[in-house]
Amino acid sequence: MRQEGSHPAKRTFQAIRIEVNRELEILENTIKDAVESLNIGGRICVITFHSLEDRIIKSTFMELNKDCICPPEFPQCVCDHRRKLKLVTRKPIIPSDEELNENRRAHSAKLRIGERM
Repeated sequence: MRQEGSHPAKRTFQAIRIEVNRELEILENTIKDAVESLNIGGRICVITFHSLEDRIIKSTFMELNKDCICPPEFPQCVCDHRRKLKLVTRKPIIPSDEELNENRRAHSAKLRIGERM
């Protein structure tokens, strides 16, 4: 008798799909390109369903939120880098209990929002 929960091959096929489609490789550049194409004040909203995706989105949003990218040991900024994105949500928005009752597939969903500067 099989254990409760999802099919054991689910994660394996998910990993194969992610690798074959190069989903994680293109994610960071896609977000950067999307932010560049936004008008000032425009918003980008990304829903992730996997922890690897969410980590990439979070770090890309944080990188785009930085005013200076000089090494910390520099006494003064010399990069002239300006932030391109203001974080609208510091932490991801997750589904409510009500939504989870209506849609079990939303369990792993996380929404992150940024606004073009």
